[in-house]
Amino acid sequence: MKTLTTLLFLSILSFTVMAQKTFHDFTVKTLEGADFNLSELKGKKVLVVNTASKCGFTPQYEDLQKLYEQFGGDDFVVIGFPANNFMNQEPGTDEDIKEFCTRNYGVTFPMMSKVSVKGDDMHPVYKWLTEKELNNFEDSKVQWNFQKYLINEEGELVNVFYSKTNPMDEEILSWIRD
Repeated sequence: MKTLTTLLFLSILSFTVMAQKTFHDFTVKTLEGADFNLSELKGKKVLVVNTASKCGFTPQYEDLQKLYEQFGGDDFVVIGFPANNFMNQEPGTDEDIKEFCTRNYGVTFPMMSKVSVKGDDMHPVYKWLTEKELNNFEDSKVQWNFQKYLINEEGELVNVFYSKTNPMDEEILSWIRD
């Protein structure tokens, strides 16, 4: 009986710890293939966005870059996650994506390796971003390219903005400034 009680306690503790995971607990790959430990972003606000090169919202790269230039540094960062989940709008390789972003939009904010943001092969970061059970904020579904997730300095999800919301929207700017 003591063993069963111990196992039950450890199972509950394990589940609680899993549900308490933050954005900072993940490691992802950059477009260049290097590991990027998101714990390096502790103390910064983060705007996470799934991107695509052949989408009607692709011009948002320009405002994402402006946002990064205006506020990026010790307190804020934009992180792009290219994804090919919607109508084959990001078909290129990581190298193609990097070249496109640099040439067309002068992107200097961190861009990660292409991931899946929905479905059975959803990247663990996006699983965390979209499941309340994991992020302790809310359930969401990535509906299209350029959906934005706001992460606070402690690595907690605090808001979600869908594709139509421009990165320079006043609600996003107010959150960065506060």
